[in-house]
Amino acid sequence: MTGGSSSQTDGSQLTLVGTYGSPYSMKMRAVLRYRRIPFTWVIQGTDAEKALPQPKVALIPVIGFPDASGEVTEVMVDSTPQIARLEREFAEDRSLVPTDPVVAFLDRLVEDYADEWVTKMMYHYRWYPPESIERAGKLLPRWPALRASDETLDRFGQFMIDRQTGRRALVGCTDENAPIVESAYVRLLGLLDEAFRQNDFLFGSRPGSSDFGLFGQLSQLVIVERPSTDLCLEHGARVYSWVNRVDDLSWWAVEGDDGWCGRDDLPETLAPILAEIGATYAVFMLANDAASRSGSDEVVCEIDGREFRQAPFAYQVKCLQWMREDFSALSDDDQRAVLNILTGSGCEQLFQ
Repeated sequence: MTGGSSSQTDGSQLTLVGTYGSPYSMKMRAVLRYRRIPFTWVIQGTDAEKALPQPKVALIPVIGFPDASGEVTEVMVDSTPQIARLEREFAEDRSLVPTDPVVAFLDRLVEDYADEWVTKMMYHYRWYPPESIERAGKLLPRWPALRASDETLDRFGQFMIDRQTGRRALVGCTDENAPIVESAYVRLLGLLDEAFRQNDFLFGSRPGSSDFGLFGQLSQLVIVERPSTDLCLEHGARVYSWVNRVDDLSWWAVEGDDGWCGRDDLPETLAPILAEIGATYAVFMLANDAASRSGSDEVVCEIDGREFRQAPFAYQVKCLQWMREDFSALSDDDQRAVLNILTGSGCEQLFQ
């Protein structure tokens, strides 16, 4: 739980339901800590969670919003809409939205890359290497159920292993796709390591949604999963330290709207990150959109000189649509500025 000023004046606080092995739960916990919005952390699967209203879709993290009496009466899921609602309902100090709308759009794009592409790296390194699968089977059941019997935990662990390894093809974590996902992870580590050599965060001296999106996936990749942790220490040791820092940025000093870069002084380290996003996420998102609209049962595209295949994912069609709606909401001048920055990265294809 953290404290701080907010638009709530009745002394009540939000409730965040999640678990330590969920990248999106860790993302939202870090957001609430940084913004100093009072909240109670509730671990999924505990009695405290069962006493709360249940969302229509069984996903985490869940944010519970209290009524005037302090009782949680409304819940919502999905981290990006959660961040947007927090921006609307809570005081604007320590906002995650850059003041320049062009930079704000770029920040949103990188967040979606983290949520929809870097998550494949997280899933791969948890549910593909045999040593990671065994580790996940031991760790994940114990976070919500410390006092359960070993027999119960082992049974639940095996259930999770069977379910999650059975979904690898659905999310694109197959034998054939493994080299694509693994090489993309190593490249990302190097790019972020260089970015954090020059700036504390991707868009200046304060974090945006993109930083927390990346943090959520990396909280698992560079802390929990051993193969990807070892790769982090080899290819981007700064990233390991950055992840530890971003977990709780309630101490980070922010003055008003200061700290953001503008469209004309973007960090030089951003261009190669956008090129990586264009070569991976953008290619996949366009192919997924095309496959879904044509009724195909398989997404096929070329990434990093290899053929990438997986089943179409309907939610990622929505993500692309939302990104395009955000782009359309920009002024004509801002749209041109965004495309000027993105041209040559491959990301511009998403919005043309």
